[in-house]
Amino acid sequence: MPEDQIEDIQRRLDELRQLIERYNHEYFVLDQPSVSDAEYDPLMRELREIEARHPELVTPESPTQRVGARSRAGFAEVRHPLPMLSLSNVYAEDELRAWAARATRFAGTDEFRFVTEPKIDGLAVALTYVDGVFHHGATRGDGFTGDDISPNLRVLSSFPKKLTPLHSRPAPATIEVRGEIYLRRSDFAALNDGIANAGGKLFMNPRNAAAGSLRQKDVSVTATRPLQLFSYQIGYLEGGAMPTNHWDALALLRELGFETSIDAARHDSVEQVWTRCQHWLERRAELDFEIDGAVIKIDEFRVQNEVGYVAREPRWATAYKFPAIQQTTRLLDININVGRTGTLNPLAILEPVNIGGVTVSRATLHNEDEIARKDLRIGDTVVVQRAGDVIPQIVKVIEERRSGDEVQYVMPDTCPSCGAPVHRERGVAMRYCTNAACPAQLKERAHHFVG
Repeated sequence: MPEDQIEDIQRRLDELRQLIERYNHEYFVLDQPSVSDAEYDPLMRELREIEARHPELVTPESPTQRVGARSRAGFAEVRHPLPMLSLSNVYAEDELRAWAARATRFAGTDEFRFVTEPKIDGLAVALTYVDGVFHHGATRGDGFTGDDISPNLRVLSSFPKKLTPLHSRPAPATIEVRGEIYLRRSDFAALNDGIANAGGKLFMNPRNAAAGSLRQKDVSVTATRPLQLFSYQIGYLEGGAMPTNHWDALALLRELGFETSIDAARHDSVEQVWTRCQHWLERRAELDFEIDGAVIKIDEFRVQNEVGYVAREPRWATAYKFPAIQQTTRLLDININVGRTGTLNPLAILEPVNIGGVTVSRATLHNEDEIARKDLRIGDTVVVQRAGDVIPQIVKVIEERRSGDEVQYVMPDTCPSCGAPVHRERGVAMRYCTNAACPAQLKERAHHFVG
């Protein structure tokens, strides 16, 4: 290969690694990402593909060789007895089949089953119990060392501080339970509304809100946040019998008093796995918590050990990632639509962006108070979300991308349809056109009557 071509490849590798390191720090340490998954994932995929073609250029410091990010300052560190690794991703049925084929090859047999669970979009934690009592807890961190968040975890009521006694056998002397701390969508919306009303910085999504809530240095703040936990794995167990497969491990966790991922399922074939992945994709919008995919694991621990690990990931598990529901774009303008009752309804005009296979160029803004709460300005880079059949909405502004040229929006004093004065009563969110014969109102009334 010509030397100048190698230099170009190395330059792109350096660029990707620096970008991804920055975004990892924002996501895992600051809990305030400046890019959506839809922007981050293609960068990581490109980096993986280049390194796969040029393994001689892979370095131990590359983001593909590490998990998460280093611990946050202000927290003591906890060394994980067994690394908390991340999962590889697949995005289509053929990629899922290719993963299963590789696992079968490493296992030397196809006589094994799979377990699928929804992939909760939260913060991974490891909870250690000694003699049945919660001892300490930590974040994933870089996979080998995490933040000691034990005081913050102790104020949560969503998981047991003392394990439920087992009827059929003694409880293990030591057990590490791994799970995902998350916020319900409804609780996230209420939290962000409160932050907006107080003039604070909004969270991009429930995952970052959960992580930011849990890693508070003031545990009294954590105590006010309705954080939940789904447990998904036994990290290790001492002084007791370890189940022989993942399915039974989930049953043991429930017996000990933990809530596990809802509706886990066991499968005999990749076809059944793919059907289940589509099941979760269809259910995604109706759940009151965020899932960004489905996790697929080989059930039998013996086969897991045969299949093994590669770099920072187990070969015996993967995640089918759903299309992103969030994307960043520019707010080009704010238009006003006049409703049938005379309300002035602001509508965001966006630089067109693809979200989950749909081109989005507009988003609802509800009323002028929302514009003020979110401090939306013309020209801002914003996070837009489209979930299921819900009308797209702006989640937050990426303030770090402001150039200073953005323009504050001012609601009109006259109706944009008929020019009549508008009026807003004290304590009411909407402005109203005062002209009952306004053409826009008449048109909307006619549509409402016909509809």
